[in-house]
Amino acid sequence: MRILVTGDHLRWEEFRSCRKAEGHTLIRSEAPSPEGDVIVDLSLDEHPERMAWYVQHPGIPVLGCQVKAVYPQYTHIYGCNWLPGFIGMPKAEVSLPAGVSAEKLNTLMQQLGWLYETVAPSVGMVTPRMVCMIINEAYFTAEEGTASREDIDISMKLGTNYPFGPFEWCRRIGIRHVYEVLEAVYASTGDERYRICALLQQEYTAQQL
Repeated sequence: MRILVTGDHLRWEEFRSCRKAEGHTLIRSEAPSPEGDVIVDLSLDEHPERMAWYVQHPGIPVLGCQVKAVYPQYTHIYGCNWLPGFIGMPKAEVSLPAGVSAEKLNTLMQQLGWLYETVAPSVGMVTPRMVCMIINEAYFTAEEGTASREDIDISMKLGTNYPFGPFEWCRRIGIRHVYEVLEAVYASTGDERYRICALLQQEYTAQQL
């Protein structure tokens, strides 16, 4: 199987080092192309204009990053958590488009040789939403001066057995992605739990400048 991978360079490097492709051919491309039997779009969230190409090629299944936006109406486009820091998870987090059978997805993932977990199509998916909310709460704690960032990281790892502390996670994911996931989930749900901490927003803005 030819796996065409498109997306930013950092995610491509993480994908190439973490995702096995035994017996398959990996094709790196700057844009979607019919060269692939399946397309892995690592940054579909940031490039929604690619949807026009995918809609015109319904015969090519797409595993596209759909954490900040969801396209459940297209039966050949599966939502995946391809945010930095999550690509190497033992099981890929994948959402089923509306009306698509689980068997169809299972066949595709078996062909690829990848383990996966199915989640409902929703902004933020499951793991990114949870991790970004924890990071946001950590920013509130740091903003209040209750504890230093280093102490918060250590406390979370020792107290919850997490592999990374919230600020370590933030560096792995990237503050831009953390901010934009929270922004998208808050806009979608209106839930105050996802209201972005002013300190996080300040650092996000500074990075963009």
